[in-house]
Amino acid sequence: MIKFDEKTRTFFLHGKEVSYLFRVDEYGYLEHLYFGPKAEDDLSYLNAPSFLSFSPTPPGAGGDFSLDTVRQEYGTYGQGDFRIPAFLAVREDGERASRLLYTGHAFTEGGVPNMPHARGGQTLRIDLKDARSSLTVHLFYTVFDDSDVIVRSASVANRGTAHATLLRADAFSVDLFESDVRAVRLVGRHANERMPEETPLGHGSIAVRSSRGASSHQANPFLALLLGNADEERGECYGFGLIYSGSFVLEAERSQTDLIRVRGGIDDTNFSWELAPNEMFFTPQSMISYSKEGLGGLSRTLSRFLRAHVACMEAMRSRPVVCNNWEATYFDFTPPRLLALIDEAAELGIDTFVLDDGWFGSRNSDAEGLGDWFVNEKKLRGGLAPLIARCRERGMTFGIWFEPEMVSEKSELYRAHPDWTVGRSPRAESRNQYVLDFSRPEVVDYLFGAMENILRCGVGYVKWDMNRHLTEFTSEALPAARQGEFSHRYMLGVYALAERLKAAFPDVFFEGCSGGGGRFDAGMLYYFPQIWTSDNTDAFDRARIEWGTSFAYPLSAMSCHVSACPNHQTGRTTPFSSRGDIASLGATGYELDLGKLTEEEKEAVRGQIARYRSIEPLLLFGDAYRLLDPFRGNYFCMEVVSGDRSRAYVVGMTAHAAAADYPRRVRLRGLDPEKRYFVPSLQRSLTGAALQNAGLLLPRAAHDFETWTWLLEAEE
Repeated sequence: MIKFDEKTRTFFLHGKEVSYLFRVDEYGYLEHLYFGPKAEDDLSYLNAPSFLSFSPTPPGAGGDFSLDTVRQEYGTYGQGDFRIPAFLAVREDGERASRLLYTGHAFTEGGVPNMPHARGGQTLRIDLKDARSSLTVHLFYTVFDDSDVIVRSASVANRGTAHATLLRADAFSVDLFESDVRAVRLVGRHANERMPEETPLGHGSIAVRSSRGASSHQANPFLALLLGNADEERGECYGFGLIYSGSFVLEAERSQTDLIRVRGGIDDTNFSWELAPNEMFFTPQSMISYSKEGLGGLSRTLSRFLRAHVACMEAMRSRPVVCNNWEATYFDFTPPRLLALIDEAAELGIDTFVLDDGWFGSRNSDAEGLGDWFVNEKKLRGGLAPLIARCRERGMTFGIWFEPEMVSEKSELYRAHPDWTVGRSPRAESRNQYVLDFSRPEVVDYLFGAMENILRCGVGYVKWDMNRHLTEFTSEALPAARQGEFSHRYMLGVYALAERLKAAFPDVFFEGCSGGGGRFDAGMLYYFPQIWTSDNTDAFDRARIEWGTSFAYPLSAMSCHVSACPNHQTGRTTPFSSRGDIASLGATGYELDLGKLTEEEKEAVRGQIARYRSIEPLLLFGDAYRLLDPFRGNYFCMEVVSGDRSRAYVVGMTAHAAAADYPRRVRLRGLDPEKRYFVPSLQRSLTGAALQNAGLLLPRAAHDFETWTWLLEAEE
């Protein structure tokens, strides 16, 4: 619900349990007042004017007023505010200073054109006019009755007769009244994505940023601020995220007066946007949230919101259990080998077979063929038809791998259209491939047509991959003055292709991937119900990756496979049961040669699939609780609880077996203290209160990387 108090000129934005307040001050600036538990009072007294030397007063304001000391809703450059601005534009005369003043507001539709966005809610538009130019800025705020997430975005319009250039237009900016703050970011690298990193926020700024043309393995568009002694289970914290998949930045700055400015949007490292008269620019959407139940409460708030308002509708349906041939065959496969894999998968109860890289063009290695999305008939005699027919005979779905954003120099597409490649020669090379220019509509049209031809053959599942980042940021189709627009236009092209394919093939299940988890973000979840969490399928490493990913995303978004050992990424050997248990915390699948499994392992696969189907509603709709932190000790443990608190599923791992070990316990969370839950390992029932306060003893591990699972059911 949104209310406006005309007397105090205060806006009250109310979510499920939170309020967000800001007002229009006497000079026309937007001042942030409050973000936290529900509030109905006039809180304008919190923004008392304060004079500081070297904090200038803007034109028309009183001598004790400075933008440098005011908590603002959308900071600008110049006029006395020396903090990091959310908005920076250059006029034709070269001036960059701006003053955004309130001119009105209205209720409007949510969403942003041609980009992923949150669905539903009530949206407020605030109209601001730059007192120093003909630019107008609109700030959008969307609130939801069922969530404590507030969605923000902005648009900029040129209402003058001269050109202007945007150098920065953030999705949001807010100044918080806090000082004792720790920042939590998700960082890493390929095969080690979303590792949590906690850093005290001193004076100055701290950021998480990608300039790679993708959200990336190295950074993730999520930032949390923990206040005071807040931890996993208790205390106040704020969360900030972007519904965007390209280059981004989220930054927090502590000022001289201990105000915390947080802002975020498209990374401005190589960004500019030309605004001709009457042109408009829209930012991506951002998500800001508050929790008084620690980082765990914040994660559950974000997960519920993403499932309810951002993720595509397929995210709510039962997931395919996949057999992917990649680690079984790599590029070296024949039709008989694939047919044998399909038969093995069907015998084990797997319902989807996915043919990965190597089926198209001249693709027999990673040095050729990308862009030629037609079947390699020499390699697959009869094309895909025999494979699809065998899948149908066995009651399975046939799936296929694409990497539509890339092109090999050794390909028919590159020879025909070298100008469709991003950048100018000489280009940096990565994995023997270049990036296609998705800022060009003709490139998107070509790829839609090529992929459409394949999908119409009877494909029911698509894995969309992206195996390198952008290293050049120029397009032959853009004039020199607009090259700074390329990265964002590229992302708009990716979204356009995903939108068209989803509309044309509503029954096809799409999974996102980028060398594993290199584009694991809310923007991709708008189109893809799940994302390949990491190329690293090692059970020990995957436990840590899933732990970090759960900070910002629901378990239902994670695609998790059982693979062979020694593991192809780490060389480590872990028990087959452990690989299955860790994979059960997301959409389960298999990435190994099923024909090489022992009879005991095959029976284990059947059991793992049956278990997954029994707990799938928990993973799709339940709340996750992080119990034992694998980054701070020898144990990993996560729990997922159903919405009605009648069922709980727990997965744990002991990383290293210890000599002369002693009993340890874990206390569960999220249960109904009054209900009694049957505990199979004890063959007795305990109250939710006992399970949460006294806990359960961990099983003693006889070997490294042993796991355990508990499925607790409430008694009638």
